[in-house]
Amino acid sequence: MNAIITGATKGIGKAIALKLAQQGFNLAICARTESDLQTFKSELAHLKVKIIAIKADMGNKEEVYSFCNQVKSSFDKIDVLVNNAGVFIPGNMLDEEDKNFEYQNAVNVNAPYYLSKYFGKIMKDQQFGHIFNICSIASTEIIDNAGSYSVTKAAILSLNNVLRKELSAYNVKVTAILPGSTLTASWEGTNISPEKFVQPEDIANSLYSILNLSSGVNVEEIVLKPLNFNT
Repeated sequence: MNAIITGATKGIGKAIALKLAQQGFNLAICARTESDLQTFKSELAHLKVKIIAIKADMGNKEEVYSFCNQVKSSFDKIDVLVNNAGVFIPGNMLDEEDKNFEYQNAVNVNAPYYLSKYFGKIMKDQQFGHIFNICSIASTEIIDNAGSYSVTKAAILSLNNVLRKELSAYNVKVTAILPGSTLTASWEGTNISPEKFVQPEDIANSLYSILNLSSGVNVEEIVLKPLNFNT
Protein backbone atom coordinates (compact mmCIF):
# COMPACT_ATOMS: atom_id res chain seq x y z
CA MET A 1 0.00 0.00 0.00
CA ASN A 2 1.26 3.47 -0.90
CA ALA A 3 0.30 6.64 0.96
CA ILE A 4 1.03 10.32 0.34
CA ILE A 5 1.11 12.69 3.31
CA THR A 6 1.77 16.42 3.11
CA GLY A 7 3.23 18.31 6.06
CA ALA A 8 4.44 15.00 7.44
CA THR A 9 7.26 15.94 9.82
CA LYS A 10 5.27 17.50 12.66
CA GLY A 11 2.08 17.14 14.64
CA ILE A 12 -0.86 15.43 12.96
CA GLY A 13 0.99 14.63 9.74
CA LYS A 14 3.86 12.98 11.60
CA ALA A 15 1.51 10.87 13.70
CA ILE A 16 -0.34 9.70 10.58
CA ALA A 17 2.91 8.93 8.75
CA LEU A 18 4.24 6.93 11.68
CA LYS A 19 0.99 4.99 12.06
CA LEU A 20 0.80 4.04 8.40
CA ALA A 21 4.50 3.14 8.19
CA GLN A 22 4.06 0.89 11.23
CA GLN A 23 1.28 -0.86 9.34
CA GLY A 24 3.51 -1.48 6.31
CA PHE A 25 2.55 1.43 4.08
CA ASN A 26 5.17 2.88 1.75
CA LEU A 27 5.16 6.67 2.15
CA ALA A 28 5.67 9.75 0.02
CA ILE A 29 6.06 12.67 2.41
CA CYS A 30 6.83 16.34 2.05
CA ALA A 31 7.62 19.32 4.24
CA ARG A 32 9.27 22.71 3.83
CA THR A 33 12.43 21.87 5.79
CA GLU A 34 14.88 19.36 4.32
CA SER A 35 16.56 18.60 7.65
CA ASP A 36 13.22 17.73 9.26
CA LEU A 37 12.42 15.38 6.38
CA GLN A 38 15.72 13.56 6.60
CA THR A 39 15.53 13.27 10.39
CA PHE A 40 12.05 11.78 10.20
CA LYS A 41 13.04 9.48 7.35
CA SER A 42 15.84 8.15 9.54
CA GLU A 43 13.39 7.60 12.39
CA LEU A 44 11.29 5.42 10.10
CA ALA A 45 14.18 3.43 8.62
CA HIS A 46 13.77 0.47 10.99
CA LEU A 47 10.26 -0.17 9.66
CA LYS A 48 11.64 -1.36 6.32
CA VAL A 49 9.12 0.47 4.15
CA LYS A 50 9.84 2.69 1.16
CA ILE A 51 10.06 6.36 2.13
CA ILE A 52 10.14 9.10 -0.49
CA ALA A 53 10.94 12.39 1.26
CA ILE A 54 10.67 15.52 -0.89
CA LYS A 55 11.18 19.12 0.17
CA ALA A 56 8.20 21.14 -1.03
CA ASP A 57 6.37 24.28 0.08
CA MET A 58 2.65 23.64 -0.31
CA GLY A 59 2.17 27.39 -0.72
CA ASN A 60 4.05 27.25 -4.03
CA LYS A 61 2.10 25.81 -6.96
CA GLU A 62 5.20 24.78 -8.90
CA GLU A 63 6.60 22.90 -5.91
CA VAL A 64 3.25 21.18 -5.33
CA TYR A 65 3.19 19.85 -8.89
CA SER A 66 6.86 18.91 -8.77
CA PHE A 67 6.08 16.83 -5.68
CA CYS A 68 3.14 15.22 -7.50
CA ASN A 69 5.26 14.29 -10.51
CA GLN A 70 8.04 12.80 -8.39
CA VAL A 71 5.56 10.69 -6.44
CA LYS A 72 3.88 9.45 -9.61
CA SER A 73 7.22 8.34 -11.02
CA SER A 74 8.03 6.44 -7.81
CA PHE A 75 4.75 4.63 -7.07
CA ASP A 76 2.89 2.28 -9.40
CA LYS A 77 -0.41 2.98 -7.61
CA ILE A 78 -1.78 5.44 -5.08
CA ASP A 79 -3.85 4.01 -2.25
CA VAL A 80 -4.09 6.96 0.13
CA LEU A 81 -3.67 10.73 -0.08
CA VAL A 82 -3.67 12.74 3.15
CA ASN A 83 -3.95 16.48 2.58
CA ASN A 84 -2.57 17.48 5.95
CA ALA A 85 -0.27 20.47 5.38
CA GLY A 86 -1.78 23.65 6.74
CA VAL A 87 -0.91 27.03 8.13
CA PHE A 88 -2.60 29.17 10.77
CA ILE A 89 -1.93 32.90 11.02
CA PRO A 90 -4.02 34.39 13.84
CA GLY A 91 -5.85 37.63 13.36
CA ASN A 92 -9.17 39.34 12.72
CA MET A 93 -10.04 39.43 9.05
CA LEU A 94 -10.80 43.16 8.96
CA ASP A 95 -7.44 44.06 10.49
CA GLU A 96 -5.04 41.63 8.80
CA GLU A 97 -2.83 42.17 5.76
CA ASP A 98 -4.03 40.62 2.51
CA LYS A 99 -0.92 38.45 2.34
CA ASN A 100 -2.01 36.59 5.48
CA PHE A 101 -5.16 35.39 3.77
CA GLU A 102 -3.40 34.73 0.47
CA TYR A 103 -0.76 32.46 1.96
CA GLN A 104 -3.21 30.57 4.15
CA ASN A 105 -5.45 30.08 1.14
CA ALA A 106 -2.53 28.83 -0.96
CA VAL A 107 -1.53 26.20 1.60
CA ASN A 108 -4.90 25.28 3.09
CA VAL A 109 -7.03 25.28 -0.08
CA ASN A 110 -5.03 25.54 -3.29
CA ALA A 111 -2.56 22.76 -2.45
CA PRO A 112 -5.26 20.21 -1.56
CA TYR A 113 -7.10 21.22 -4.73
CA TYR A 114 -4.04 20.58 -6.94
CA LEU A 115 -3.09 17.36 -5.14
CA SER A 116 -6.61 15.97 -5.09
CA LYS A 117 -7.14 16.63 -8.80
CA TYR A 118 -3.79 15.12 -9.70
CA PHE A 119 -4.06 11.97 -7.62
CA GLY A 120 -7.85 11.83 -7.82
CA LYS A 121 -7.57 11.26 -11.57
CA ILE A 122 -5.14 8.42 -10.92
CA MET A 123 -7.49 6.91 -8.34
CA LYS A 124 -10.40 7.29 -10.76
CA ASP A 125 -8.52 5.30 -13.40
CA GLN A 126 -7.46 2.70 -10.83
CA GLN A 127 -11.04 2.45 -9.51
CA PHE A 128 -9.81 2.60 -5.92
CA GLY A 129 -8.17 4.93 -3.40
CA HIS A 130 -8.95 7.09 -0.40
CA ILE A 131 -8.43 10.83 0.04
CA PHE A 132 -8.38 12.33 3.54
CA ASN A 133 -8.62 16.08 4.02
CA ILE A 134 -7.48 17.33 7.42
CA CYS A 135 -9.94 20.14 7.95
CA SER A 136 -10.69 21.73 11.33
CA ILE A 137 -13.51 22.48 13.65
CA ALA A 138 -13.02 25.95 12.13
CA SER A 139 -14.51 24.47 8.94
CA THR A 140 -17.93 24.67 10.56
CA GLU A 141 -17.49 27.08 13.49
CA ILE A 142 -16.15 30.64 13.48
CA ILE A 143 -13.10 30.70 15.74
CA ASP A 144 -12.08 33.88 17.56
CA ASN A 145 -8.96 35.56 16.15
CA ALA A 146 -8.95 33.16 13.20
CA GLY A 147 -10.91 34.94 10.51
CA SER A 148 -9.08 34.02 7.33
CA TYR A 149 -8.11 30.62 8.71
CA SER A 150 -11.78 29.82 9.26
CA VAL A 151 -12.57 30.89 5.69
CA THR A 152 -9.90 28.60 4.25
CA LYS A 153 -10.90 25.66 6.43
CA ALA A 154 -14.54 26.06 5.37
CA ALA A 155 -13.31 26.00 1.79
CA ILE A 156 -11.36 22.75 2.18
CA LEU A 157 -14.46 21.09 3.66
CA SER A 158 -16.40 22.19 0.59
CA LEU A 159 -13.58 20.86 -1.62
CA ASN A 160 -13.79 17.57 0.26
CA ASN A 161 -17.52 17.28 -0.37
CA VAL A 162 -17.22 18.04 -4.08
CA LEU A 163 -14.45 15.46 -4.42
CA ARG A 164 -16.52 12.85 -2.60
CA LYS A 165 -19.45 13.38 -4.95
CA GLU A 166 -17.35 13.29 -8.11
CA LEU A 167 -15.23 10.28 -7.13
CA SER A 168 -17.76 8.01 -5.44
CA ALA A 169 -18.87 6.52 -8.75
CA TYR A 170 -15.32 5.26 -9.27
CA ASN A 171 -15.01 3.47 -5.91
CA VAL A 172 -12.80 6.23 -4.53
CA LYS A 173 -13.50 7.30 -0.95
CA VAL A 174 -13.13 10.83 0.41
CA THR A 175 -13.20 11.70 4.11
CA ALA A 176 -12.98 14.99 5.99
CA ILE A 177 -11.39 14.95 9.45
CA LEU A 178 -12.29 17.93 11.64
CA PRO A 179 -10.13 18.12 14.76
CA GLY A 180 -10.73 20.54 17.57
CA SER A 181 -7.83 21.85 19.65
CA THR A 182 -5.00 19.38 19.03
CA LEU A 183 -1.69 19.26 20.86
CA THR A 184 0.69 20.40 18.12
CA ALA A 185 3.48 22.97 17.87
CA SER A 186 0.93 25.76 17.41
CA TRP A 187 0.08 25.40 21.12
CA GLU A 188 3.70 25.58 22.27
CA GLY A 189 4.00 27.50 25.54
CA THR A 190 0.38 27.04 26.56
CA ASN A 191 -0.54 26.59 30.22
CA ILE A 192 -3.38 24.22 29.33
CA SER A 193 -2.75 20.68 30.51
CA PRO A 194 -1.72 18.34 27.64
CA GLU A 195 -4.42 15.80 28.45
CA LYS A 196 -7.07 18.43 27.72
CA PHE A 197 -6.19 18.33 24.02
CA VAL A 198 -7.00 16.01 21.16
CA GLN A 199 -3.76 14.10 20.57
CA PRO A 200 -2.24 13.76 17.07
CA GLU A 201 -2.28 10.00 17.62
CA ASP A 202 -6.06 10.14 18.08
CA ILE A 203 -6.37 11.47 14.54
CA ALA A 204 -3.89 8.94 13.15
CA ASN A 205 -5.70 6.04 14.83
CA SER A 206 -9.06 7.30 13.58
CA LEU A 207 -7.77 7.57 10.03
CA TYR A 208 -6.34 4.07 10.12
CA SER A 209 -9.58 2.67 11.53
CA ILE A 210 -11.49 4.26 8.66
CA LEU A 211 -9.10 2.66 6.17
CA ASN A 212 -9.99 -0.74 7.58
CA LEU A 213 -13.75 -0.49 7.14
CA SER A 214 -15.51 -2.55 4.49
CA SER A 215 -15.18 -1.56 0.85
CA GLY A 216 -18.78 -0.42 0.50
CA VAL A 217 -18.77 2.21 3.24
CA ASN A 218 -17.41 5.76 3.20
CA VAL A 219 -16.99 7.87 6.32
CA GLU A 220 -17.91 11.29 5.02
CA GLU A 221 -16.85 13.36 8.01
CA ILE A 222 -15.40 12.79 11.48
CA VAL A 223 -15.18 15.38 14.25
CA LEU A 224 -12.77 15.00 17.18
CA LYS A 225 -13.12 17.55 19.99
CA PRO A 226 -11.55 17.78 23.43
CA LEU A 227 -13.86 16.44 26.12
CA ASN A 228 -13.36 19.23 28.69
CA PHE A 229 -10.99 21.73 27.11
CA ASN A 230 -12.02 24.75 29.18
CA THR A 231 -12.25 23.09 32.58
